[in-house]
Amino acid sequence: MSRIAIVFDKLRVQGRKALIPFITAGDPEPAMMVPLMQELVKAGADIIELGVPFSDPMADGPTIQRSSERALKHHVGLNDVLTMVAEFRKGNTYTPVVLMGYANPVEAMGYEKFTARAKECGIDGVLTVDYPPEESAEWVKYLEHQQIDAIFLLSPTTPQARIEQVAEMARGYVYYVSLKGVTGALNLDLNDVASKLAQLRSVISIPIGVGFGIRDGGTAKAVAALADAVVVGSRIIEEIENSSKEKVLANVYHLVKSLRSAIDGADRS
Repeated sequence: MSRIAIVFDKLRVQGRKALIPFITAGDPEPAMMVPLMQELVKAGADIIELGVPFSDPMADGPTIQRSSERALKHHVGLNDVLTMVAEFRKGNTYTPVVLMGYANPVEAMGYEKFTARAKECGIDGVLTVDYPPEESAEWVKYLEHQQIDAIFLLSPTTPQARIEQVAEMARGYVYYVSLKGVTGALNLDLNDVASKLAQLRSVISIPIGVGFGIRDGGTAKAVAALADAVVVGSRIIEEIENSSKEKVLANVYHLVKSLRSAIDGADRS
C-alpha cells in the first residue's frame, strides 16, 4: 500500500480529512525548501504537493507564477527538486510527497530515468498538468512500474468521458479544481463543488481533493465538509512571498496550523 493510501485510510478511520499544502520547490530559496516541508508537517499537513518550477506555468495564477520565477532565478530544476525530496526523506519517511508540474521537464529527463529517480528519492505521486488521460497510457505504465501514484486534475468543465478515463487510471487521489480559471482565483461556489463531487463520486472510488480558491480557515472548513482533502497553494505562497527570511518558517507554520484547526473543526461538526 502506498504512503498516500495509508494516509487516507488512517484519516478515514479517524473521521478526518486530509490537508494538502502546495509550495514551489526552491521558493524563496533552495536552502529553505526542506525546512519549509518540515514546518508543513509540524503544522498538520498530511500530504505535501511540491511544485516543480517551470517557465510557462499555464494553469497557475500570478502568485504561483512568481514563486516559479523566484525558484528559477536560483536555477532550480527537476534534478534539484528530486535532491531536495531525498534530503527531506532523511528525516521523514511517512509523509507523502507529490510532485506537481508540467510535461517538459519530465520529457527532457525521460520517463524511465525520471520515474526511477523519483522512486529512489521518495516521491509518492506525480501530477503532470498538461498530460490529459487520453495521452497518458505510457506515462502511467512507467509510474506504476515504480509504484508511484498517477494523479490527475478534473475541473467543472471536464466531460463525462474524461472523468471515466481518470477513474480508471488515477491512483492515490484525484485533484478537483473547484473553479474555472487559474490558481489564486476567488470565486469559489460551494454549491457547485458539492454537486460536482456527487457526480465524480458516482464513478471515482479513490479520495477526491479540492483546490483553487481556498484562502482561509472558513473556506477550508466548508470544503472539508464536502471533500476528502483540502488543497491550499496560492495562500501559502503569498505568506512565503510576504514574509522576511527570519519569519517565513514561523508564518507558514501558523497559517497551515490555522487551516488544520479549521478542517478538524469541520470534521468534528
